[in-house]
Amino acid sequence: MARRKSRSNARAVRKPMQKLETIFSCPFCQHENSVGCSFDKVLSIGEISCSICRAGFETRITPLTEPIDMYYEWIDECQRVNSKPFRIPCVPLKKSNENQKARLTFFQFQILMEEEPGHSRSSSEESTTPFLSLNDGLIPQLFTSVPSLNEAASYLSQSTSLFTNCFSDYSVEYPSSGDPVTHEQELTTLIERARRTVRGSADDIGWLQHASGMPSVEDGTGRFMEILDNIRHGLHKLPNSMVYLLVPGLFSNHGPLYFVSIKTSFSKMGLVCHIAKIHSEASVEKNARELKEYIEEIYWGSQKRVMLLGHSKGGVDAAAALSLYWSDLKDKVAGLALTQSPYGGSPIASDILREGQLGDYVNIRRLMEIIICKVIKGDMQALEDLTYERRKEFLTKHQLPSELPVVSFHTEAGITPAVLATLSHVAHAELPLMAPLSAGQSPILPVVIPLGAAMAACAQLLQIRYGEKSDGLVTCRDAEVPGSTVVRPKRKMDHAWMVYSSLNGGDPSDGDASQMCEALLTLLVEVGQRKRHEFAMKDE
Repeated sequence: MARRKSRSNARAVRKPMQKLETIFSCPFCQHENSVGCSFDKVLSIGEISCSICRAGFETRITPLTEPIDMYYEWIDECQRVNSKPFRIPCVPLKKSNENQKARLTFFQFQILMEEEPGHSRSSSEESTTPFLSLNDGLIPQLFTSVPSLNEAASYLSQSTSLFTNCFSDYSVEYPSSGDPVTHEQELTTLIERARRTVRGSADDIGWLQHASGMPSVEDGTGRFMEILDNIRHGLHKLPNSMVYLLVPGLFSNHGPLYFVSIKTSFSKMGLVCHIAKIHSEASVEKNARELKEYIEEIYWGSQKRVMLLGHSKGGVDAAAALSLYWSDLKDKVAGLALTQSPYGGSPIASDILREGQLGDYVNIRRLMEIIICKVIKGDMQALEDLTYERRKEFLTKHQLPSELPVVSFHTEAGITPAVLATLSHVAHAELPLMAPLSAGQSPILPVVIPLGAAMAACAQLLQIRYGEKSDGLVTCRDAEVPGSTVVRPKRKMDHAWMVYSSLNGGDPSDGDASQMCEALLTLLVEVGQRKRHEFAMKDE
């Protein structure tokens, strides 16, 4: 008889391994196969973004991280931020309509599932009208690259009721005593509030220039113009031995094109450039800690020193990081450039938040809290940290180290009629209704807003009220950092010009924002070389 084959000799059949997805659908614009991932294994940073609406997310990675891990981490973060969406009654939606359901984002689909059969509701919640958030996709989302605009719409009804409560409850604090307040006391309080309102920030603007113990500044405008002229003629001297970190300012999270043109220009020159992924509406000290960790990660991953360029509040955040953590960062940072930063404080923030003004009768502070905290989802302390009172308190305790090369840059906004017609390119918009007319993709159009007109109006207000030159938000005197090399260009540029390109482009012979930033950093490199030489001579 033939010998029976042993089962142990049978070869084990291996099951084919399932391949993990690497391309995903966007949770904001709902386009399929539009989200891709990129890994920077040197810096241990992963970035995921949508090629259609430019929405993105950045996080730390490990050698075992896969694209699907980053995607679901992005979804979890979006779900966390939108964990408690505000709901209002809307047009009834048929639950069997799969086309409409497919247009919802991941977390909006969860809201819809609460109304599905099998998810029973209590008798007190029964209604013939389902509840959806305003950004559930029933109306085409025009601003797909600005998710905050879609989120802000869901807070419209809530904000309206809160605004009404603010104006209806305008109680003002009076001197606390057992006696009733007389008309004379009311009149005295009103006069004092009017005086504080009219005086405003007149005594605080430029306080750094006459404060005791502050080092003097050096004018570097002439050298800056020479470097800028060389750059326009194709002579670039910015070294590639450093990593350039761009720190955005307040409300930059709601402008997807913030610093994008500058980063693109630097990358074309072969320079390593990053935009700091921080929550711009957070407090200065919180962002300072995040920037400190960001700088250390870049240095450990590339073994290159970091050169920072901060715009607006981003310059204040970067300066705070170097002031608070200089002992940890002195070997990792090559210099700091502040462009249009309210280093001494901002009259706009101070006038809005100052107590004891006529604005207390309508609770103007409460209105700003609603706009920043409810609509923009920021921190009120971010604006408070830019007031003169907070800046004086911080700079008294924490000053920039003397050995740090610093360049400060400020401009003056134009107020001519031509400026009112200038439109700033801040985002991309998609027109879904025109999708059938295109070859499988919806057309992408620029989103422009008249930032130039708004900055010109604010600059004229500050000029009339205080007699101060400004870029629309920051006065020239408050932007000069003590001990720094100051650049004072004669060209008229508002506060948004450095980070958002204009639709009309302007005169190409004057240089664009990327060339301005390149010239500033080149000047900063020269200032750093000169400082190191001076300290070496002192040591000898």
